[in-house]
Amino acid sequence: MNMQMTADAYARDGAVLIPNALTPATLACAEEAYLWSLANPGPGASMLPSKGTGSFYQDLANPNAFAAYQALLTSPEIGDTVAALWSKPEVWFMYEQVFKKTGGTTRRTPWHQDASYLPVQGADLAVMWIAFDPVPAANALEFVRGSQHGVLYDGSSFDINDDTAPLYGDGAMPRLPDIEADRGDWPIVSWATNPGDVVIFHPGVLHGGAATDANTTRRTLSLRFFGSDASVAQRPGSRPVERSVKKPADNEHPLTRMRGLADGMPFRDPSFPKIHG
Repeated sequence: MNMQMTADAYARDGAVLIPNALTPATLACAEEAYLWSLANPGPGASMLPSKGTGSFYQDLANPNAFAAYQALLTSPEIGDTVAALWSKPEVWFMYEQVFKKTGGTTRRTPWHQDASYLPVQGADLAVMWIAFDPVPAANALEFVRGSQHGVLYDGSSFDINDDTAPLYGDGAMPRLPDIEADRGDWPIVSWATNPGDVVIFHPGVLHGGAATDANTTRRTLSLRFFGSDASVAQRPGSRPVERSVKKPADNEHPLTRMRGLADGMPFRDPSFPKIHG
């Protein structure tokens, strides 16, 4: 695969498919990390609102995952693959997110941008999406091509009755458009995947997930990374705190500390492991 062409596509479109990116050994290591997260829920674990007979579980940014994920993060394919998409080689791991959709979840994952929820900005940002089960095109994650270059919308509050209901609602960000109602007006792209493939996308790109068919399970691990150009982005409700007076709480995730820094400061914390460069 021509990685320069892939890097160009990533910079332009904000989302790319890299087939067979993970060796069987690294895929097994990723599944072991995923199973650790299921067995050791963190403070962010929750059941997301769904419709139908299925369920939608997620967990993210568990402070204990840094140690549990070390073997996976030091697998060469992880850092090498992300670094190949950026102009500079430095790659830091930000946090993990696990998803488990089971049964017939007739509700899609609402269209949204991860950047709306995160205190980070920059070109060198990436989400690596690893599915442990085959995902057909009809059930795949979908992206609005190039939308990371456009408007940053208010986040979806995942309201069961309104996918565009805003997370913040204070007017600082425009409300999400109803992409699903006007799909033909948006350049939507998606890919069917098999275990070992990875989809990588910029957290500023609009994306949403299809529903899950009855009698199926979709197990997904999402790894989030940042590079040397990443800086703090203040989001509604954040309160900057001087680093000199900010005292980390016991077992606090560094992502939480970033929310207390001023807009534009370097997005750095010694607890974020550097995995490349």
